[in-house]
Amino acid sequence: MTQTPTALQTRFENEVIRIEPTPKWIRGVVNGVTIADSKRAVLMFEKGHVPAYYIPESDVRLDLTEPTDHHTHCPRKGDASYYSLKVGDHVVENALWYYPKPTHTDPSLSSSPDMRGYVSFYWNKVDHWFEEDEEVYVHARDPYKRVDVAQSSRHVQVTVDGEAVAETRRPVLLFETGLPVRYYIPLLDVKLDALAQSEKVTACPYKGQASYYSMPALGERGQDIAWYYRTPIAGVEAIAGHVAFFNERVDIAVDGETQERPQTRWSPK
Repeated sequence: MTQTPTALQTRFENEVIRIEPTPKWIRGVVNGVTIADSKRAVLMFEKGHVPAYYIPESDVRLDLTEPTDHHTHCPRKGDASYYSLKVGDHVVENALWYYPKPTHTDPSLSSSPDMRGYVSFYWNKVDHWFEEDEEVYVHARDPYKRVDVAQSSRHVQVTVDGEAVAETRRPVLLFETGLPVRYYIPLLDVKLDALAQSEKVTACPYKGQASYYSMPALGERGQDIAWYYRTPIAGVEAIAGHVAFFNERVDIAVDGETQERPQTRWSPK
């Protein structure tokens, strides 16, 4: 059955850009110094981009910044000017930007927000970001994205080229908005002798830091084919000690029914 989208969902999907206040306490730390500390930040949602915090200038250590001659243009928000951060001997070039005089070259975007008085940062140019007292990785969390985990007794089997590499009746299922269901399998139910630790490490704002396994027998096809979270963040602790395989690259059967391989950015090229 197709679910009819709510009026709120439809409005959001049709908006190219929107701003919402956030009740969260937002802090950024560079070289051990808090360079942004705000309880008045706003979240910008812009089509094609991850959410971004814009922070009032008065909540940013502008005394630790230096203006640069770098500028960019956005038809939605105007011309951006940039600052570099200088914290002690540590310099981060063009780490933050602001819109001194927003101009909209496209008449259809005349309702775009006026962001004067706010600055935003490149997330990866700040050492640590915190929402309240919890560190957040990669980008600001989207309050409209859900990540749910559920203990299950489904029979899950993972095969590669017809060979079973994992089988369990006690998986943890992870449901994340916009992504395929991920089946996390207890380590004891995985043929670990078929896997080798990979050097790859990634981070997720909703789950934490992931490490990877490869399958050497598959060569390049088996590179970084599975992952695990040694210490997942609060809310998804149940996936600790479990391994998930890319549905896009292996065959997964659930209760005897082989699942269709989803097409995502992780699918084989």
